[in-house]
Amino acid sequence: MRTALVLLTLCYIATTGRADDLAARARKLVHEAIVVDGHLDAPDQLSEKWADVAKRGATDHFDLPRAKEGGLTAPFFSIFVSPAFEHGGAARHALELIDLTRRVVADHPAELVMASSVADIRAAKQAGKLAVLMGLEGGHALEDSLGVLRELYQAGVRYVTLTHMNTNHWADSSGAFLLPDFDPKTYDVHHGLTGFGREMVKEMNRIGMIVDISHTSDATVDAVLAVSRAPVLASHSSCRALTDMPRDLTDDQLKRIAAKHGVVMINIGSQFISTKTWTAFVAMRTKLAPAFAKLQHDHPGDLKAQVEGLFGLYAKQPPLPRATLADVADHIEHVIKVAGIEAVGLGTDFDGIKDPPVGLEDYSKLPSLVEELLRRGHSDDDIKKILGENFLAFLARVEATRAALVKEPPGTAVYKPDAK
Repeated sequence: MRTALVLLTLCYIATTGRADDLAARARKLVHEAIVVDGHLDAPDQLSEKWADVAKRGATDHFDLPRAKEGGLTAPFFSIFVSPAFEHGGAARHALELIDLTRRVVADHPAELVMASSVADIRAAKQAGKLAVLMGLEGGHALEDSLGVLRELYQAGVRYVTLTHMNTNHWADSSGAFLLPDFDPKTYDVHHGLTGFGREMVKEMNRIGMIVDISHTSDATVDAVLAVSRAPVLASHSSCRALTDMPRDLTDDQLKRIAAKHGVVMINIGSQFISTKTWTAFVAMRTKLAPAFAKLQHDHPGDLKAQVEGLFGLYAKQPPLPRATLADVADHIEHVIKVAGIEAVGLGTDFDGIKDPPVGLEDYSKLPSLVEELLRRGHSDDDIKKILGENFLAFLARVEATRAALVKEPPGTAVYKPDAK
C-alpha cells in the first residue's frame, strides 16, 4: 500500500510539474513571439460606447492590460461597415471608424502605434508597443469606386473583406446565416465576381491592398483565386470539414489558398469551430423563424430594425454550448494537415463574437492556447509561425507583388449597374 501511495504521489508531482512547466513555457513563448490577430471589432464597440482602452473592460475582449497579458503584438482593427449602410453612407462610416482608430492610438502614444507594413509591426515589437493595423470589413463601403479603394489604402487600410453578409454590386456573399430565413441561393447574384469585381481585385493587387475572402461565397472564392496576382487572405474563417457552417472554408479552398501562398486566420467564435454550438444555433434559428417574420412585417425594408429585433430575441434564449480551447487547436491543426504549417494564423473575431471558447475568453488567455498547442507537441518555431510569422511572410509577399506591379497604370474601371 505504501509503495502504491508513493508511486501515485510521484506521478502527481511529475504531472503537475510538467503542467507548470508547459504553462511557464507558453507564457514565455507568447511574449517572445509576434502575435498578429487578423480581425478585432473593437472600433465598432467603441463607436457604440466610447471607453478608454487603458482600462480593463473597455470592450468585451480588448483593452491594453489584457492585450499585454496575452502578448498581443498586432491586431487588425476592423473598419466594419454594416450592410445597413449599403444604400448610403457606407464610405462615410468607414472614414469615421478610421478616425476613431487613430484617436485611440493618439490617446496612448507610449503603448500604441499605427502600423501598415511588415517593418512597422517588427519595429513596434522591438519598441514594446502594440501595432494597430486596419482592415475594411464590407466591400460595399467602397461604394463601387476604385478611387475610394485607393484613398482608403492611403488612409492606412491594408485589407478589404470583399463582402460582409450582403452580396454587393460586384461580389457574392456567403450570406446572412444569422437570419432565420437564410437561403444561400438568394446571395448568388453574380456567380462570384462581376467584371468590375475582377477589376477591383486587380487594383487591390496593384496598390498592395490585401484581398480578404472571409464572408464571400464559394463561387467568389473561386473567382478571386483565379484572378488575383497576389496571395489572398481569410482574415477570420475556420474549417468547414470540422464545422459545417457557410462562413467556414472547405478543404479544397484551404489547399488552393495555400497554393497561392495565402493564409487562413482561424475565427474562434464557438459557432465557427464547434459542431455542437452550430447545430444548437440552427435549431434556435428555426424556432425563431415565425417571430422574425413578424419583425419583417412590422419593419418592412428596415434591415437595421429587423436585425436588432432578432438579436433581442436571440438574447432571451437559453445560452448555446460553448467551444473549447481544444476546438480552436483542432481547427489550427486541420489547416496544417490540409494546407501546411505556413497557411494558418489567428483571426479571433474578438468583439465581433459573443461566444468565445471556454478558456479563451479574451486576449489575456492567449497563453492558454499556446499551452494547448505545446501539449500537442508543436514546436516553439511552429507556434511562432501560427501566432504571427506566417502572416508577416504573407504580407511581405503582398508587398512584393505591389512592387512588381509598380509600373502598371491605375485602374480606370467604372461600375455600371447592368454590367456582368
